[in-house]
Amino acid sequence: MADKKNILTYAGLKKLQEELEDLKVVKRKEIADKIKEAREQGDLSENAEYDAAKEEQGHIEARIGEIEAILKNAEVADDDVDLEVVNVGRRVKIHDFEFDEDLVVDIVGSTEADSLNNKISNESPLGKALIGSRVNEVVEVELPGGITEYKVLEVSRTEEE
Repeated sequence: MADKKNILTYAGLKKLQEELEDLKVVKRKEIADKIKEAREQGDLSENAEYDAAKEEQGHIEARIGEIEAILKNAEVADDDVDLEVVNVGRRVKIHDFEFDEDLVVDIVGSTEADSLNNKISNESPLGKALIGSRVNEVVEVELPGGITEYKVLEVSRTEEE
């Protein structure tokens, strides 16, 4: 079975690459120093600092593996496609008819999704509905509470790129 492609914006790709570099170069050295320091304290069977450092090392190595897997299957969203069409890497201003309010969301790949910062996944119900739409189009989104309609007001590049 083919691995799932991880769609990323260019900014998201750079952020992951920087995090990976920091984990490999800085964090690994820091944790190695902590482990060395804890070993020098003697008996490892009752050494809480050693146990904590080894646990932290496990978390760092797991995150490195996770990022490497994401990057291995990364596909950067093409920024040169039609700027008037909603796609990954676009900022979209929409009108929510249910609450009669305007919202601004960035469409990103699922790896970058962060609802607290208005970054919604292209795989979310709203993201799926918006992909391919244009200004002045109304999209219907099926949510657990029923169908909600949104009107696309503006499409632009995200500011991070």
